[in-house]
Amino acid sequence: MSDEERHAPLEEAASLHDAAAKELEQAAAHSRVAATHFRNGDVPRGAAHGWAAHGHVLAAQERLAEQARAHAQRSNPVA
Repeated sequence: MSDEERHAPLEEAASLHDAAAKELEQAAAHSRVAATHFRNGDVPRGAAHGWAAHGHVLAAQERLAEQARAHAQRSNPVA
């Protein structure tokens, strides 16, 4: 197996984690904006950003689930 063949799955894993991190950073930003809107009494805008934050968390979970499924396919249950 070449170095490139060994490195490919690691790069795929790194990319999935980068994508999850980006989604979580977006979720954090939306949550901060939602908090500001709620403090200002602007419930509709606060709720909209809250739901956007939740959507980004779900997207991050999907990326991490992809990584978990890939790991499960390659893992060996023998101790």
